[in-house]
Amino acid sequence: MIKRRRVVITGIGIYSCLGKNIDEVAKSLYEGKSGIGIDPMRIEYGYRSPLTGIVERPVLKGLLDRRMRVCLAEEGEYAYMATAEALKNSGIDMDYLTDNEVGILFGNDSSAKAVIESHTTALQTKDTTLMGSGAIFQSMNSTVTMNLSTIFKLRGINMTISAACASGSHAIGLGMMFIRDGLQDMIICGGAQETNYLSMGSFDGLGAFSVRVDEPTKASRPFDRDRDGLVPSGGGAAVILEEYEHAVKRGAHIIAEVAGYGFSSNGANISQPSDVGSIVAMERALKDAGVSVEDIDYINAHATSTLQGDTFEAMALDKLFSPCHTPISSTKSMTGHECWMAGAAEIVYSTLMMRNSFMAPNINFENPDEYSQNLNIITQTTEKKIDAYLSNSFGFGGTNSALVIKKI
Repeated sequence: MIKRRRVVITGIGIYSCLGKNIDEVAKSLYEGKSGIGIDPMRIEYGYRSPLTGIVERPVLKGLLDRRMRVCLAEEGEYAYMATAEALKNSGIDMDYLTDNEVGILFGNDSSAKAVIESHTTALQTKDTTLMGSGAIFQSMNSTVTMNLSTIFKLRGINMTISAACASGSHAIGLGMMFIRDGLQDMIICGGAQETNYLSMGSFDGLGAFSVRVDEPTKASRPFDRDRDGLVPSGGGAAVILEEYEHAVKRGAHIIAEVAGYGFSSNGANISQPSDVGSIVAMERALKDAGVSVEDIDYINAHATSTLQGDTFEAMALDKLFSPCHTPISSTKSMTGHECWMAGAAEIVYSTLMMRNSFMAPNINFENPDEYSQNLNIITQTTEKKIDAYLSNSFGFGGTNSALVIKKI
């Protein structure tokens, strides 16, 4: 029987509405600080809700040459910042990347701004050559991986995972499988999401967003009885996955182990969540990690602050974890829903909690509903040693992903 290779995290990076690096983000998580605000451009554009996570665009002049900057979409800029931090955190420089085969898997499911701006240019000028040489590289779903693989000279697996709001989580799960099966020794995994007003109009048109505009920081209310919709957000998150012996051999600092990955598809209505599908993904992740529900110290729930989504996840969590009184929070209460990036970002957030021995609060949880009342949802920052956690990510089309991360 072939021994299954262990997969570890040796670097993490984040660029989000909670901060521009892991230190800023860890502080925000500990303080229960919201990154949500009002975008005036959304009001002008005709949004029902102008709420969003406020993410500052990075200044890349001086970091990347002009040609590289021209090809990067907004979400690629965020992903670059997160990846550069993760590589530095892992002790990997450009010489290492040049001399070794390293792969990249990122979750991304749209690049709206680049597509819309190119279309507008063609409509106004009747000349496609005026779209610019970077338009095609910004507008493809694979914009993040094609750009980052070029910038960092990567020669391993190079692929974008498009799986709605589970994209970032699936990217890490698939990265684990590639390394576990001996196909790669190191892969940069992550997720990215643009935050501009052009990227979320169709979501807003569905009436999916909170309209609690008088209290932006209280708008995202996962599991709360009075939630009225999600708040869109974005940024970039990256983790360096590496085979355990490979990491030890190069003297890397091992942060945690990716122990289990579970997945499922609901096979039902395109926008309908499912407690059954959620349970299947979680149970598969637990089985893959070789742990039981009793071994999980903390759960970072997918819970986006929508009525249906939170309800079905609460039902699933209740069935599996209520007997253990497992602590649960959704960091989306602070960040809003980071969409394609969320699954990767929440691995970074939860790993920061594991490293610093605390659980971030589910802010704005004031009144449980009939489905969340049995869950141990933590509303205050709680000091706790975390040896193993579960992170859930679910998306449109019924795609479900769950990851179990263990302390080394």
